[in-house]
Amino acid sequence: MTGRDVYIRSAASALPGAPVDNAALARCFGMDALWEQWVDVFIGTGSRHLALDLESGKITGTLAELAEEAGRKALDAAGVDPGEVDAIVLGTATPDRLMPATVNMVADRLGIDGVRTFQLQSGCSGAVQALDVARQVLLSGSGETVLVLGGDVIARFYDVERDLRTAQPAELVNYVLFGDAAGAAVLSTRPAPGAAALREVFTRLVGLGREPGAVLEWFGPADRDSDRPAATEDYKAIERHVPQMTEQVLAELLDTVGWGPADVDVLLPPQLSGRMTKLITERLALPGAHEVTCVDRAGNCGNAIVFLQLERALADALGPGRRAVGISIESSKWIKAGFALEGC
Repeated sequence: MTGRDVYIRSAASALPGAPVDNAALARCFGMDALWEQWVDVFIGTGSRHLALDLESGKITGTLAELAEEAGRKALDAAGVDPGEVDAIVLGTATPDRLMPATVNMVADRLGIDGVRTFQLQSGCSGAVQALDVARQVLLSGSGETVLVLGGDVIARFYDVERDLRTAQPAELVNYVLFGDAAGAAVLSTRPAPGAAALREVFTRLVGLGREPGAVLEWFGPADRDSDRPAATEDYKAIERHVPQMTEQVLAELLDTVGWGPADVDVLLPPQLSGRMTKLITERLALPGAHEVTCVDRAGNCGNAIVFLQLERALADALGPGRRAVGISIESSKWIKAGFALEGC
């Protein structure tokens, strides 16, 4: 590998439609005002964007459409022509189809051809996995520019005719936690004003012997009438494990790059829910760090969330010499992920 640096030149996002608040969800699923208050207090997410019309139940957007929009914005912001892209990496838990890969459909929409493409099937840590793969491609000398994408369209798993008053908590929580979105970043070996150097990035599976904390089913013709829920979440296990795992990621990142807690100017914490993000941020005890969070208004949008944070950080918080750490914890089979940035 070469000794050159890798830079995040830009980041961008795409959100479908207008925000959907908790009152709108309550009306759709026949829940009362007390349920709405429960979401506000115990989940802490006030709104999210959905690629779904709640009244008709029809899907209004695809992951490929959102990823194309985010990717085009990121390329424009970086001043990079699609023809300059050497590789594309997409992280998602919800591809539009099993085949063709959604990353290749996005490439086609952007007019990109003749390049390497990678699609990583993962929960929210897939965004950091995609950054890791892109960095390795660039460090190997196999190009100068990689377009990194992440996103999920989870609303298509909603049953808008479902009476949530009969749902189990493990299923119910998914209707309020998540939102739909896509994000993108342009990684390059060439620095530019407003860019950030990617000093470290890692992901690590730590789920040996652990039950999954989140499950998203895929139904085919043989089991499409199955009565098992499409999505479940062990929120209690997540509350128990994620804060501790976040502390471990922070400690490892700081040790690897040789920074102390006081050196961190910007924190991009995990974005499970508004309440969980607040608790985790307080536990990390980085009082001097500017927090970049968006889950309270955009919902947990899976593999897009890191890019929403990066977009805000590059625009508002990461000036020259300022240092940032980002942390993502995936509960599906328990993955720790994190990255460190330094403004140029």
